[in-house]
Amino acid sequence: MNGKIGTIVILTISVILVSGAGAFYGLTKDLPEVGFLKNQHPPEGTKVYSDDEQLIGEFRIEKGIPVHIKEIPKNLINAVLAIEDSRFYKHKGLDYIAIARALVKDIISIEIKEGGSTITQQLAKVLFLTPEKSLQRKVKEAFLATRIESNLTKDEILELYLNKIYFGHGAYGVEMASRTYFGKSVDELSLAESAMLAGLIRAPNTYSPYNDLSKARHRQFIVLRRMEEEGFITKQEVEKTWKQPIYLSSLREKVNDAPYFLEYIRQYLETKYGTEMVYKGSLKVYTTLNRGMQAMAVKALQEGLRELDKRQGYRGPLARKKIDPAKTNIKDEEEIFRPVVMTEGDIFNGTVIKVTPQYAIVKARGVTGKIGIEDMAWIKKGIDGGKTKETKSLKASDILKVGDVIKVRLKSIKGKSRTVSFALEQDPVIEGAIIAIEVHTGYIRAMVGGYDFQRSEFNRAVQSNRQAGSAFKPIIYAAALDHGFTPASIIVDEPVTYDETLLDPGWSPENYDGKYYGPTRLRTALTYSRNVVTVKLLEMIGITPVIDLATRLGIKRDFPHDLTLALGSLSVSPLELTSAYGVFANNGFKVEPLAVKYIMDSNGYILENNEPQGRQTISPQTAFLITSMMEDVVKEGTGWRARALKRPVSGKTGTTNEYIDAWFIGYTPDLIAGVWVGFDNRQSLGKQETGARAASPIWVKFMDWVMKDKPIEDFSIPADIVMAEIDPETGLLTNKERGEVITEFFKKGTAPIKYSPPKADIPALIGPKKIERDRSTLDID
Repeated sequence: MNGKIGTIVILTISVILVSGAGAFYGLTKDLPEVGFLKNQHPPEGTKVYSDDEQLIGEFRIEKGIPVHIKEIPKNLINAVLAIEDSRFYKHKGLDYIAIARALVKDIISIEIKEGGSTITQQLAKVLFLTPEKSLQRKVKEAFLATRIESNLTKDEILELYLNKIYFGHGAYGVEMASRTYFGKSVDELSLAESAMLAGLIRAPNTYSPYNDLSKARHRQFIVLRRMEEEGFITKQEVEKTWKQPIYLSSLREKVNDAPYFLEYIRQYLETKYGTEMVYKGSLKVYTTLNRGMQAMAVKALQEGLRELDKRQGYRGPLARKKIDPAKTNIKDEEEIFRPVVMTEGDIFNGTVIKVTPQYAIVKARGVTGKIGIEDMAWIKKGIDGGKTKETKSLKASDILKVGDVIKVRLKSIKGKSRTVSFALEQDPVIEGAIIAIEVHTGYIRAMVGGYDFQRSEFNRAVQSNRQAGSAFKPIIYAAALDHGFTPASIIVDEPVTYDETLLDPGWSPENYDGKYYGPTRLRTALTYSRNVVTVKLLEMIGITPVIDLATRLGIKRDFPHDLTLALGSLSVSPLELTSAYGVFANNGFKVEPLAVKYIMDSNGYILENNEPQGRQTISPQTAFLITSMMEDVVKEGTGWRARALKRPVSGKTGTTNEYIDAWFIGYTPDLIAGVWVGFDNRQSLGKQETGARAASPIWVKFMDWVMKDKPIEDFSIPADIVMAEIDPETGLLTNKERGEVITEFFKKGTAPIKYSPPKADIPALIGPKKIERDRSTLDID
């Protein structure tokens, strides 16, 4: 009997061992070798340069800025060891004491909470594994840690770890972290700064001084105490260091960064050369990006979207903390954390610590400042307990509460006492895009695909497909000019219904303002973006000629084959539509958009050299007439805000149904820019948020900065364009004796031969049945 029991026990143990071995083999059989880490020399990857040959980005396998362990201060190394793995130099990759402690905590909480991971295990996870919390991952992590320990020395492991670990705010490795938080190289760090950096590793977002000064300060103290416990520093050094100020660097985003453009370049390179070449080929890519224009484009878009978003209303605080104002030691915290640079206009998080009816006191980035009621004036609704209420006599206490975490903009720092004033802000949920192209070369000079690349990498300047609205109308009018119409041609603006049946009331296009204006010249119709006239014009010339022209202009889409095309039912990207307008600006010559000028390989050989390529797409005369007509859009119509440039500008607004999309595309003789604004989920921008109101102010800000101090230049008039005096009511020839006279441009041979009749006869002449007859033309020269 005992023999049978013994046999069963042996078999059971054998099964468990075999099963365990099988499971272990299954988990570890596909894990990578680590020997290559010992002599790892990361490839340079690809470097990307702007048009003035300044480095603007790199595509590398490695993130961060590698430094040798000898360049890393001993205090920083000790701080990391004390808080992350005090037995690092004693264990062989796994710290069984720490694992047991973590296991007890995990069992108590019935979930995996405590890591117990050594620095070697953390390195294994960073290099080879995902951040998921699971038993399988921990087993793999442990196995890889033992492999790493077998192949590398302790100093080599520590150097790799300190160069690869994430410290928050986009900083990988100690060198990048030091520059991000303190604006200095890692070898210049003080003990206080080293302790703060080491404290970030466990939870960078939670312990970042930019996100929560109190938590950062508390975490720093814990690191210092652990260093004391491990014998790295004395108690006196802890107390002395605790009182030392830390000078934080400004975290303001660099407005000359071009993440959307760089991603556009990366995708182009990977498609053409492959991923291996991009990340290991040591390429040098010289692009068309203008750093100054890019900086202005980012600034214009972000400011414009914030202004538009404020009209949507205040959405309330980002979060709410429990704060006892009586215990809030403002001065102590300000003395410890001091920003190195605080620039007016910087936007960051702050916490409300006091509120009165007239102002709020906010603590942010180590300073305390006031938000006056005048700096909340954009809010039309107060927030109270999660309920929104309209308020005419606005009070700060209607909007903000003690403990609210909010966005603030640094308004000013004045006087010797450095009195700080903030203004209330909020990050917009509305998105937008801006693209700028040099007219004669097609060089993409600026590209911004959204409010914040960190929030969304989707490049709306290139990848979005949004209805063009009235921004498509110039293409219809250009097709009309190629089919016998002139800017002076008359179409009657009156109610019209299409496809009406007994069962279907049909489609009745309307103008934006719901009014009808009777006989209307095409120039006037485009100036004021008249829908009914445009629909009738499309019906007259036909849909196919318009689609053919749009395709030649570079729009490669599935076009709607119905009259809604007149109102811009076609979906396009800002890059496509802006490039299409470029043909009008470039005397009818189509130049393909270019982002890359040339590429060199690691040996200095030219892999590709791109020169502007183009072709005559429409006649110079048609291009000029559309340009002239869109000048009136700016001078008299919906593009009126662009008059602020005080120079010749042509452009067109666009607004889609329910105010879902807003556009403005405009150009000078040398530069064309397009702006789109809208929600990603295609909700309404709000009543009256047209292209003129939502998009054109962004365009004006950008172009005003870019064109400042540049010489004023007129659009050139090509050969075979003539001018004639016409009657604005009939579009026919006239003279001053017959009444009001305006001057109109015509292609040679298309000006009207008829003179305007007496005023009494005009209604009969320009009625609907006379339209075809009134387009009789003859060369007037």
